[in-house]
Parts: sequence; C-alpha cells; structure tokens
Amino acid sequence: MYYRRKIMLALLEVFPGKMDRLQFQKLLFLLNTRLETPVYHFLPYKYGCFSFQANAECIALTKQGFITTDGPTWTVNGNGSWLFSLHDTDRRTVKELAEQFGSFTTDELITYTYEQYPFYAIKSTIAYKYLDAEGMKKVTAATPRATRPALFTLGYEGLSLEEYINLLLKHDVKMLLDVRKNAQSMKYGFSKKTLQTACENVNILYEHCPDVGIVSDKRKNLQTQADYDALFAEYRATVLKQTEPVQRELCRKIEKAERAALLCFEKKPAMCHRSHLAAAFTRHFTNSIPLQHLHG
Repeated sequence: MYYRRKIMLALLEVFPGKMDRLQFQKLLFLLNTRLETPVYHFLPYKYGCFSFQANAECIALTKQGFITTDGPTWTVNGNGSWLFSLHDTDRRTVKELAEQFGSFTTDELITYTYEQYPFYAIKSTIAYKYLDAEGMKKVTAATPRATRPALFTLGYEGLSLEEYINLLLKHDVKMLLDVRKNAQSMKYGFSKKTLQTACENVNILYEHCPDVGIVSDKRKNLQTQADYDALFAEYRATVLKQTEPVQRELCRKIEKAERAALLCFEKKPAMCHRSHLAAAFTRHFTNSIPLQHLHG
C-alpha cells in the first residue's frame, strides 16, 4: 500500500475511527502542513482546502474494503493499527494533531483553516458564514488579482493536479487551453474529465484544443534537443499552417478571457510544441499580450 494512504488511514484511526468528509479534508490539510514530507497537495475549493487526489484515494480504499462510507462519513475498517505503521516522526505528528484538534467540530475546523490559511478560502462559497469582516478582508487580500492581460504556458510534468491549479490561480488565469492531441494521462488528475471538473470548480474555463496538438506517434524516440527541434520544424510547417483559422478563433477567446494558459505535459517549453503555438498566437493579437512560460 502507498505510504500516503497509510497516513490517511492512521488519521481516521485517531479521530477515532470515523469522520465526515469535510472534517477529514481539513485535518489532512493541517497534517500535511506539519509533515516533514507532505504527501498530498491542496487547492482552494468551494468549501476550502481540498485534495482531489486524497478524495479519489479514499474512494479507492472503500472499494478495497479499508474504509466504509456512509453518506458524508468515512469510517476505517479493521482492528489493525495503521498509526504504528508510520515512521516515528509522522506517528508523533499525527498524535499531536489529534491532541490539538480532537475536540474540534467540523465548523470549528473550517473556521480555523480559513483564518490561518486565507488563500484556501478564496473560492469558498461559505466563507461569509465562518469569518468576520476582518477575516474576509484577509481572504480578499489573499485573492490574486492581475491588472494586465497575459498568456502563459505551463506543463504539468512534475506537478500534482492541485499544484498545477494553484499556479494557475496565483497567476489569476481565467482560461486553460489544453493543447494536447489526446487529453488523457497516466498521471492522476490530468485526463480531460477530472481536469475540466477541477478547473471549472475554481472558476477557470477549460477547453480541449486537439487540432493544434501533435499526434503521439510523432513524439516517440525523441532523445536529443535536435530531435525535438526537427519535430517542431515539421509542426510549424504543417499543423500551424493548416490550423490558422482555429488559431484565430482561439486567440479571440484568449483576448476575451484576458489571462489564459496553454497546457501540455513537458516541463521545459523547449521540449514542447506549446512554445511554438504560443509564439504563433502572439502574432495574431491585435493588442500586445505578454507571453510567459511557467515552471520551466
């Protein structure tokens, strides 16, 4: 079993054995801020800090019989001690968390996380119920707001779904254009349906643009930068020339959104067609929109 899943089961064990899903997300978030090596990442969601991956893995653990779900509640099964399967430092951290927050209600945990970590309340639909005027000011101050249009490119290589979405939010991106030919991924969170759901629930428009992608067969056996350069020369001579009407329509959408990002896999822009696509986009803009490659 993945070690990170053992941490989730240990957390359920000490609180004691079951908790509602909102409470679980808040406690797992607080635990991750204290672990020497965090095992999950979180993004600001409609009820505060939320990990899509942790939620998906809890669902997987229910199918495997380790957790039982009853409506909004998770319950750990079995008599074994997951707590003692953890490393010493992590076990102590889980126990200390239980000592500090064991008596907190779900509402108290929501209030605490919103007050201490206002960034994770910026997309909350319930913050006004838990925070006073001063607390809401902190949430407003933590909300990224850009004043200029911009076009970004961002590969998801090396990033979790939550880390990726947080980068978009911190740059106040309003639209994500997925420029992969095939919007499927072996990496959790980056297949079309999950990615679109995550984006739209934090008010980022998502659109898959397969026409401007590169077929996967052409990406096989690329070993050197020269190999990539040859591929991208062919891409500019074929796909980019053949899809100019599509590009113009995408540019109209980018201009309307004002702050948009292009998604593909590779971390380095020089190893991804998105850099050439973005360069083509900038030639279509009637107004100057600066281009920035993130995470490279």
